[in-house]
Amino acid sequence: MDILRQKYLALLAEQFSTVEDLCTEITRLRAQLSLPKGTEHFMSDIHGEYEAFCHIMNNCSGVIREKVDLWLGDRLTPEQADALCTLIYYPDAVLKHMHAESGDISPDWYRDQVEHMTTLCRMLSSKYTQDKVRRAMPEKWAFVLDELMHFQSDEEQALSEQEDNQRRYHHALVDTLIATRSGDGLIRAQASLIKRLAVNRLHVVGDIFDRGPRADSIMDILMNHHSVDIEWGNHDILWMGAASGSEACVAAVVRNALAYHNMTILESGYGIPLRELSLFAEKTYPGMPLDKALVHAVQVMMFKLEGQLIRRNPEFEMEERLLLHKLNRNNYTVEADGRTWEIKELPLPTLLPEDPYRLTEAEEQVIRGLCDAFTHSLRLHEHVAFLYDRGFMYRAFNGNLLFHGCVPLREDGSFLQKTLEGKKLSGKAFMDYCDQVARRAFYKGDRYALDFMWYLWCGTDSPVCGRHVKTFARAFIADETAWHEPRNPYYTWYNREEKCREILAEFGLTGEECRIVNGHTPVRVSHGESPLKAGGRLVVIDGGFCRAYQKTTGIAGYTLIANSHGMRLMSHQPFTSLQDAQANGTDIHSQSFEFAAYPKRRYVRDTDHGRAMKERMDDLVTLLEACRAGEVSLGRR
Repeated sequence: MDILRQKYLALLAEQFSTVEDLCTEITRLRAQLSLPKGTEHFMSDIHGEYEAFCHIMNNCSGVIREKVDLWLGDRLTPEQADALCTLIYYPDAVLKHMHAESGDISPDWYRDQVEHMTTLCRMLSSKYTQDKVRRAMPEKWAFVLDELMHFQSDEEQALSEQEDNQRRYHHALVDTLIATRSGDGLIRAQASLIKRLAVNRLHVVGDIFDRGPRADSIMDILMNHHSVDIEWGNHDILWMGAASGSEACVAAVVRNALAYHNMTILESGYGIPLRELSLFAEKTYPGMPLDKALVHAVQVMMFKLEGQLIRRNPEFEMEERLLLHKLNRNNYTVEADGRTWEIKELPLPTLLPEDPYRLTEAEEQVIRGLCDAFTHSLRLHEHVAFLYDRGFMYRAFNGNLLFHGCVPLREDGSFLQKTLEGKKLSGKAFMDYCDQVARRAFYKGDRYALDFMWYLWCGTDSPVCGRHVKTFARAFIADETAWHEPRNPYYTWYNREEKCREILAEFGLTGEECRIVNGHTPVRVSHGESPLKAGGRLVVIDGGFCRAYQKTTGIAGYTLIANSHGMRLMSHQPFTSLQDAQANGTDIHSQSFEFAAYPKRRYVRDTDHGRAMKERMDDLVTLLEACRAGEVSLGRR
């Protein structure tokens, strides 16, 4: 036997005391590989819309209602099905309302709900091992839930004396819980288990932050999710850069929050005070309303910081965005994109003629205070550390390539080559480099890495941005034709199947069922645009979660669902409010359409995790053979 192989088997042997233990593990792995693949959900561009996000998480993108109709449709009226779904989504709110309305809730009502929810738990658990289901149960309720789920009801088996004993036992469990006023706790536990089993894996394909008011609360939910990965979006990168200490990113975050009237996330969400900025804005721009003065003050500082950053990083190739020195304050014009544009008559007292990109002492003090607040916000750092821990520039998972923005291309469709830190990079290598430098910014904080976070946020060639951002034009030029933001050629080429196949192959994905899952660019459904590109080889799932985009998209977001049978899109209509959903049972109306049915059902063995399990099982079989041949002994340390 090869010496390295023998050493590996010897280390593996330390995990088992007996041959029986080893055989049990081989049996467990082989059996698990035969189970159906778990359900994956994909979401993107949440943009702080906490209430809609919370409801989608609770109703599992409409999957729970589908299961209620499928498995309980012959037992429940539509009104009863609505009520059961609302109870599963919001058990605390529904139970509180019922107690307030009627005091004690009828025991019959408890029995009915427990019976229905037990059916859902039992059916949803069929994809998983009993061990995994038990670990998904709320710990205090694991015994009761396990007993209920393994009870065969009268309808499912003929009653013998033994079976009648089992029925009485389980009814006694439920009745005792009701009698001891523990029925609420049981229902909460069942609701939690149903939602946990309905979604095995959640993928968030970027842009949790900005625009909407409660990205911090969304991060709290994600941090408590049992299985989630995040593909960074440009707005996430911006907050990551700000938390790491990039002055330009800090200014941009504050500017965005003010522009979207979302100061709450800064002050209440992350404890970042704006008082010093407010005093500066009042003093420097006394003729402007405070809300406009705040935005104007911080964006002037932002353009200065961006100019400094661009000048010290010529390899970013963003010189065309150096526009402050091109402002003509005598005739209120600016030269940009080869044209002369009229600009708004905005006060610019802090622009120094000798160097318009230099901050004044007062501006430096404001920026320094904001940077200190960002880098010392404990809650922000917990959230950003989670983004780094669970996040990636891209992810290849179960045959799908997930990324937020684009794989930058040239006009001819070839991979864009970028020279950064002396390295020529394109395609996957460029994406890997961006991932590495983004991590460097947070964990090492060197100047180049911090600057690179701003480049990732808004660079035309950035894989999470991919367009020529025109923040300056929007701030200073009234003519909206100057606001047009040209996009990377990727967004033309991604309509071609052969190009999508080439991109997938660049990342090692060559199967017929491999697909790209993209966010970032809202799908204009109301204009007839389809989320499916390149014959279904690429799926764009940014359908307008953010309220600001819903007039453009015509819907309120997409959720992509991949289960053992295929892939389908759920398109969601606008959400009213959590209060309406809890009080009146209002659900998000969703439409489902399958676009990729698998030729045969997928099992755990067909997944990335399953292939890793198969490799381990093969190694264990080799170990078993070596043990029986006397080449390796178990349990030695």
